Formats: sequence, structure tokens, C-alpha cells
Amino acid sequence: MALMVALVLITPVAHGATNSPKPTAKATPTAKATPTAKATPTAKATPTAKATPTAKATPTKKAVVKKKPRKKNTLTPSPSPKWPPVGFKSNGEVFAKIPSAKELISNASNNKKLTSQLAQLVDGVRICEKYSCGAVQVASFNGCTWWEVNAKLVGQTSPDDSTQRTFGTIQVLANATKPKQIITILLISQELLTLKHVVRGISIKCHHNPSGDNVPSSTYTVVNN
Repeated sequence: MALMVALVLITPVAHGATNSPKPTAKATPTAKATPTAKATPTAKATPTAKATPTAKATPTKKAVVKKKPRKKNTLTPSPSPKWPPVGFKSNGEVFAKIPSAKELISNASNNKKLTSQLAQLVDGVRICEKYSCGAVQVASFNGCTWWEVNAKLVGQTSPDDSTQRTFGTIQVLANATKPKQIITILLISQELLTLKHVVRGISIKCHHNPSGDNVPSSTYTVVNN
């Protein structure tokens, strides 16, 4: 509307015109109301894009393990046992040890012959629970054809006399052994255990000559003082 008013004001008056009354300016037509813009239709919702399929995971390649060639099983020989065994004393080729009561029982559990000797009954009582006994373990570096063990049974003279004296001797002849083979030899007396005699003075011989008919054997001899 502002533009139309400006045009009316600058229109020139024609020359020679009478001074007649100026025509009344026509009413400027009211501008038609601008039609209200139609509501813009709401845009249709754009369909959601389909999810792009996830790429399949590429399977991981397993590391190739090269098999090492198997080593041939070689049998390593067992190391030789320590010699002489712990606790053994030597005299030339002969080795000996006095076992404790616990060691004697342990040795008997693996030795049928020793178990049988300890199980002997005298008057219904095991032999070494009735009589005084001793024991010695022996072995030879070279082996023996037979063994000879001698010992003494020593104790006080009487309950009232503490003087020590020899009551008897024990001799045991044992069978052959291989090199470094250990055997346990029982030294059994015929003196009552209640008298508390002790086996002492043990001597050991390893023989290499043929054995006699008296091997094996065990002999107790009373000493008359």
C-alpha cells in the first residue's frame, strides 16, 4: 500500500487546465486481504531406513601349531644308591650297623625270614620278649659265600651286685649274600630278658670259602665264671 500512495503524489498536472476543482482522489481500494497461506501439510514421516545388515564376523584363523617330532623314550638308568648306606661303618669290604628297635621292626615288615624268626614262640611268648636279643645289619662290597657273627651277652652279676660279667656267647652263621646286599642277623641268647642283659662285643667275618653243613645256624653257649 505504501507504494501506491507515492505514485499519486508525483503525477503532473496538465498545462492549460482550468482551475476546476481538483478531482477528489479516489479512495484507494483497500488491499484485499492476503489469503491466509494454507497450512503446509505435515510431511509424512520418512520411513525409517532399514537396518544395514551387520557384516558377518570373519572367522578367526586358528594358529597352526607345528607338531614337534616326538623324542624317543630313552630309559635312564637309576642312580646307584649311596654306598655305604647311612649309619653303616666299614672294616675293609665289610659294612655293619646296629639297628634300633624301630628299624628292626621296619626291616621285618619287608623280610619274611626275619619276621618268622621274631615270631618264634618259647612257652607261648615271642622269643625276643622272653630272652635277651641283639641284632646287626651286615653287607659286603664284594659279597660273601657265608657270614660268621660272634657276640657276648653281658650284664651285672646279680640284682645286688652291679659288677659286669659275661654270661654267655652267641655265634650265628648266615647264608651267602650278593655284593652290597644288606641282611639283618638276629643274635638270640637263652638268658631271661628280665635280667636286662645286653649283647655286646659283636665281631663280623665275611667268608669267601665254601660253607659247611652248619650254615645257617645259631648257637648260644653259657660261660661259667
